[in-house]
Amino acid sequence: MSFSLIKKVNDEQKKHAVVDVRSGDTVRVHQKIKEGNKERVQVFEGVVIRTDNKQSHTSRITVRKIASGIGVEKSFLLHSPLVEKVEVTRRSKVRRNYLSFLRNRSGKSARLKAVKFDREGINTLPEESKAEVADEKAE
Repeated sequence: MSFSLIKKVNDEQKKHAVVDVRSGDTVRVHQKIKEGNKERVQVFEGVVIRTDNKQSHTSRITVRKIASGIGVEKSFLLHSPLVEKVEVTRRSKVRRNYLSFLRNRSGKSARLKAVKFDREGINTLPEESKAEVADEKAE
């Protein structure tokens, strides 16, 4: 198999646009959950402690939150069809990509310093161009 063929298949699996998520962001991830024959959307809100492979179709974020006094971490593939949308609610100043030190902290020591940012600008995705949509329907 040639590399160009693999790249083409991977690019078809990618979403046309995803939100620019960074470590230290507080995000709300809307994920489709299938229970039997019903489908619902579940929201998981927490701090992004890790981002991986940002430019790839396998780009992943790890989100951590405290639920009932217990730390819960969940990884999301950003280009997965099960992830409906990702909203950035808060952006913090961090100096590293992997915030594993937050696992050992609780209370005030686990706080991150917030930074002002354009919330609407980040959370709005560029619309897919009409020419691309027409090309997909023609195929």
